[in-house]
This record gives sequence, C-alpha cells and structure tokens, in this order.
Amino acid sequence: MRVSHSFSADFDDPNLVSTAGLLPVMGLAEEAGLHELVADRLTVPGPAGSNAPVKISALVAGMVAGADSIADMGLLRHGGMRRSFSGVRAPTTLGTHLRAYTFGHVRQLDAVASRLLAGLTDRVPGLLAGAEAVAYLDVDDTIRQTHGYAKQGTGYGYSGVRGLNAQLATLSTPSAAPVIVGTRLRRGSAASAHGAPRLVAEALATSRKAGATGTVTVRADSAYYNRDVVAAALAGGARFSITARMDPAVTAAISRIPEDAWTGIRYPEAIFDEEQGRWISDAEVAEIPYTAFTSRRKTEHVSARLIVRRVRRLNPATARAGQNELLVAYRHHAVFTDSPLSTLEAEASHRDHAIVEQVIADLKNGPLAHLPSGVFTANAAWLVCAAMAFNLTRTAGVIASNRHGRARTATIRTQLIQVPARIANHARKWRLHLPTAWPWRSAWENLFRHAHESATAIA
Repeated sequence: MRVSHSFSADFDDPNLVSTAGLLPVMGLAEEAGLHELVADRLTVPGPAGSNAPVKISALVAGMVAGADSIADMGLLRHGGMRRSFSGVRAPTTLGTHLRAYTFGHVRQLDAVASRLLAGLTDRVPGLLAGAEAVAYLDVDDTIRQTHGYAKQGTGYGYSGVRGLNAQLATLSTPSAAPVIVGTRLRRGSAASAHGAPRLVAEALATSRKAGATGTVTVRADSAYYNRDVVAAALAGGARFSITARMDPAVTAAISRIPEDAWTGIRYPEAIFDEEQGRWISDAEVAEIPYTAFTSRRKTEHVSARLIVRRVRRLNPATARAGQNELLVAYRHHAVFTDSPLSTLEAEASHRDHAIVEQVIADLKNGPLAHLPSGVFTANAAWLVCAAMAFNLTRTAGVIASNRHGRARTATIRTQLIQVPARIANHARKWRLHLPTAWPWRSAWENLFRHAHESATAIA
C-alpha cells in the first residue's frame, strides 16, 4: 500500500466523530440503568460530587472508547460528540470528581457496578450463557506499576515492582467469555490473599444476581490457598478448586499415592510449565483424599480431593534437598478441590483458571494502563469504572456477533467502537454516515439495531 496523492489537512469538521460505536454502547448502559443506579447509590458531597451520573457515565464511556488516563477523557469532546451526547465533561472536572471519593464512596460505586452487571445480563442473556447450569469464578491479582513517590499506597509487592495491587474476580461459563464481578484496589505491598474472603463472598452474591444460579466453582492459584478463602466459597454455596502449596502435609499426601494410580494424559495443546521454563505436552494425573488446614481447630478442617499432576524433571538436581526418590524424579502440581468432576476433567477445569489473566491483560491494554491519580481512593474508583467499561464492551461484543462475543476488548474497540462517522440532520432526523465497505458492518449494525430497538421500547 502506498500514498496515492499529496494531501493537506485541516481539523475543521464539527460533524465528525471517531467513536460512533459509543452511541449504541452508552445506550445499552442507560438501558441497564447506569444513570439511575449512580443517582440512587452514590453520595459524593460538595460541588465535585454534583451530577455524579453524568460524570461516571462519561468516565465509563471514555474507557470504552480507549482512554487510559484522565487527560485522555478529552476524546469525548471532539467534533460532533456534543451533538451525540449531552452532559460531556472536561477531563479536569472528571479528575476533580474522582479525587473527592472516600473509601465509602468507592464501595457505593462497587454496588453500582454489581447492579449494572445484573441489568446487562437481564437484557442480554447470552452474556453469561449457561450460567444457570455451570459457572466459574476466578480470583487473581496483579501489580500495576507506578512511577515516582506521589501516589498514595504504593509499595513493593510480590513481583518486586513498585505499584498498587489490583484484585479481580471474574465470572465465566464454558460457552461465555468472562465478565468482572468484583474488584478491589489494595496497597502495593498487600499479600495476594489479603481481603480475598470478602471479595469472594461479594463476587458470589453478584454472580447470583447476574444469573449464575447453577453450580459455581471458585478457582484460584496457590496464593489463595487458605482456610478463609475456602470457607467463603462454601458459605456462598460454591465449590472450590485452588492450587495447593507444596507444604510438608501436601508433599506427604502425594508420596502416599500408589504408583499404579497415575494416569497418563497428553494435552491437545502444550501448556507452559513455569518452574521448568518449558512447554509440556504430556503428564500423569492422580488423586488422593486429603484433609487441609489441620493446624486449625477440628471444626475448621476441610476434607476434599487432592488432584495431582506430575511431570518428569529434566534435571533431578533441581529438586529440594531431602525429598524421596519419587519427588526427585517428578515435579508435582496439586489442586485442592471438592469438584464432582472426574480426575482428568477436574484437572483440566482448574487449568482454565488462567482465563482471568486474559482479563487482566485486557485491562492493562486499556483503562488500567495507568492508575492516573495521586489519590488512592480516586484510583480505586477508576478501577471500578474500568470494570464497568469492560463489562459493557463485552456485552456489546455478545450482541454484535458470536466472534465478537469472545474477542478481546481491544478487538471490539477497534472494530465496533472506534468507527468514524459523520453526523447529519435531515428532515429533523439525526443520521450517522459511516465508511463504505466497513469489514465489520454487519456486527456493528446488530449492535446499533439492538440499542435503537431498546430505546424505542423504553420510549
């Protein structure tokens, strides 16, 4: 491809917009009750808290369109955006609003996000297709790196990077991509499992409101292997599947597995073994009954299954000193679970926990590229808005097409949101003129038609 002519350029068209997909997406947000929820739940005082529904919807809209900082919210004010939307606010106004938040206001915004998700699933059942039968709640956290010393709450976490710790809970089904059902911003030095029991309890409540009325399994890595997290899952009516730390009790249980109990498996696609730093395509799996947390009082013991995958070590010298011959020859990965699935199915299901890492990557490639404020509670509110923007984007993809329903948010933004259009008024009717031969026209029209029909039904 080559440039065909010599061009000049002028920024002089007041009727152009670069994000025509925001019209149906924010119409979907209104239909799901975003404005009413903010008005009912959020009580930020003073001038900074006035018109909160307008400001929160502007923040969410900017994130859907690709903004990853407060300054980027200026993209809502270009061309014909003021003709497309009312209540457009300047980035400085939105930043002032966020900085007025206390921790209590962030929790109020959490309640808004929970109810907004329920409103979306009520109107778009395909968003969590199959949740009435089986769903998975995955919990994980990530360090969002910050620079300088002005941001409140920063510290060095488990990754050795200075920043803030964002904890997420996502909900997915075998046939539906994940949505975010819970978030929490913590100090950078916070342990991964800090506050996790409460997050699990609240995420399970949100999941039930969103339609996950069937079996829900809480999945997490070894950082969340503790009695309180398991208890929160059980108290919420869920099952659990958590990577077990290789402590002496788990190691002893593995050593008791008979050699003839191991079943060889070959993965359809190779999986990466982090400890050995290589891809593996075959392994062996076995299980043994196991009672965890025996150092606590007897009523707090939990008896379930220990499902173990073992892979032969390429270099036995990497094994810990003092281990028996069996543990020297193999590297073991154990999962503590009360899943009713077969051994192989339960092991494969637990590996799918990695889906939450894709959500984290999507957020870091979007609104969580930065934590834009020096005020901790402002960043916490920003994280909640990012979750709402993620869920709205996911819902838009589900409406548009089957392929977009499982696409990454960056793909949905590029193909459905960041679509240029010219606004025109003919015979007192507003119309969008979009590019001819747009490759994803059919999907965009599905999204636009849904929003238009919903608006007509409400009117």
